Amino acid sequence: MRLRPAPALTAAAAALLVLAAPPLAAQRAAVEAPHGMVVASHYLAAEAGLEMLRRGGNAVDAAVATGLALATVYPFAGNLGGGGFMLIHLADPAGGRGRELVIDYRETAPIAATRDMYVGPDGAVLEGPGSSVVGWRASGVPGTVAGLAHAHQHYGSGRLTWAELCEPARRLAAEGHAVSQGNAALLRQYAVQLGSFEETRRVYLRDGEGWPADETWRQPDLAATFTRLQRLGPGEFYTGETAKRIAGAMAANGGTITLADLAAYRPVERAPLRATYRGHEIVTMSPPSSGGIALLQMLGMIEPFDPAALGPHSAAKYHLFAEAMRRAFRDRAEYLGDPGFVDVPVAGLLDRDYLRDRMRDFEPQRATPSARVAAGLGPLGLAPVPAGRESPETTHFSVVDAAGNAVANTYTLNGAFGSKVTIPGTGILMNNEMDDFTAKVGVANMYGLVQGPANAIKPGKRPLSSMTPTLVFKDGRLLLVTGSPGGPTIINTVLQVITNVIDFGMPVMQAVEAPRIHHQWMPDELTYERYGMSTDTAALLTGRGHELKERVSYEGRYQGDAGTIWIDPRTGVRHGAADPRKPDTRAMGH
Repeated sequence: MRLRPAPALTAAAAALLVLAAPPLAAQRAAVEAPHGMVVASHYLAAEAGLEMLRRGGNAVDAAVATGLALATVYPFAGNLGGGGFMLIHLADPAGGRGRELVIDYRETAPIAATRDMYVGPDGAVLEGPGSSVVGWRASGVPGTVAGLAHAHQHYGSGRLTWAELCEPARRLAAEGHAVSQGNAALLRQYAVQLGSFEETRRVYLRDGEGWPADETWRQPDLAATFTRLQRLGPGEFYTGETAKRIAGAMAANGGTITLADLAAYRPVERAPLRATYRGHEIVTMSPPSSGGIALLQMLGMIEPFDPAALGPHSAAKYHLFAEAMRRAFRDRAEYLGDPGFVDVPVAGLLDRDYLRDRMRDFEPQRATPSARVAAGLGPLGLAPVPAGRESPETTHFSVVDAAGNAVANTYTLNGAFGSKVTIPGTGILMNNEMDDFTAKVGVANMYGLVQGPANAIKPGKRPLSSMTPTLVFKDGRLLLVTGSPGGPTIINTVLQVITNVIDFGMPVMQAVEAPRIHHQWMPDELTYERYGMSTDTAALLTGRGHELKERVSYEGRYQGDAGTIWIDPRTGVRHGAADPRKPDTRAMGH
């Protein structure tokens, strides 16, 4: 995507006042280790992954153990009842470039799903129980167990068994673990929603009494589920006792997932997307995630300019990035969906000439109204809609081992604690991933994203996602492993971490700590983190025509949780950056 600079535009933008708000040094140092590194949203899950590395496992083994452990210690987003994407780098033992692949274990729409299943008789999108957001009808067929098992079977070290990778999660559930301050706060925050379902109230709210920080939390039903998975293998989740309990509970409560849905589920291997940015190779997620395409589009739009000359926290830089964001998200709404059902024009969207033309109407001192931004390869014709609630759910973890293998994994229940439904006798929280489909064309989902017919509901289809696990290479060597939760903000969080490192030369901890902005085309607003933008910078952006909105809710005031690993190209030392935006996130190495 290397485009020729546009001196006139860059000079004009650089002439604008540059105001740097945050400190010049990271508030804390990255964790350094010579061999392996795991960064995860809960320290006990990071410990589970590190345990596998110390026992001779590779990055894939560690990632599987981390993902399974998160289902026990971070039910906000860690899961067995959800799905996600794993981007794997397999190092070449002979010192060559190695190779990358994606395991898509995204949830699928059940056989009984229909295009208008969440539209009421009055034509309005349903809300509350029975909607795509909460309750028994909100779940897609879970893919997490199948996806992690596929990764272990095909790309694990061969030194550790599936049962061994399950053991930390089982042990933490059976023997209990101290409730962290972060989990205690999340359970309090969502107590009303969780308490609406009897089994969820019993397990996750202790029959309504709550779980205070530091109290030992045992989950015997979840431990029994892990024991079955250990003894009978991962297929037990899809055809054994666990599957029967899921299907039985769904049938008894008006849900749509059946035994046939579970038995038919398969993860899919895909080729990642690739492009270059200022001499670095970016390897990222392909559809059905929109994240990789949007990330590469934005990098391609930004590359002709010189962000380093603008300053990392200047109004000029934020303006440039917001304009690239709104154009990429406009294309997202029109063209992206499950490639098994939709012909996604990947090559056209990533074409260098196309990306240059997308910024042809960029004005350094004036925001482009989103209503005037057309889909680049053809019209969409949707009217603007009010903003939806922005949520921070999903979780990401990054792993690098001593041999240089790496995993960037993002997975989710979609909303906080998913659909809020727990399958009786299993401890499994189910996803509300059906909300990531287009419930009704032109209507925003829970993240405020307007979506088109390309992402309409069909049986067996995988919903569009914003998950963006990403690897960055320099001179053929792995440099950066990153990703984030945050719904549509994921893409822009990853963009800013990468450009902080490449354009501004920030140490990885500072690159992760730095304040973030977000624009997603509709609603036409530029959001920023609380305490993350000076009043002078905000005034300059407002003067350019941006509608600014501070992120103010308890969890939503911060954007993302970008657990990242940077590998020093001179020494090979792994630097793990745990995002301070989440209290339990940790980097652990050996």
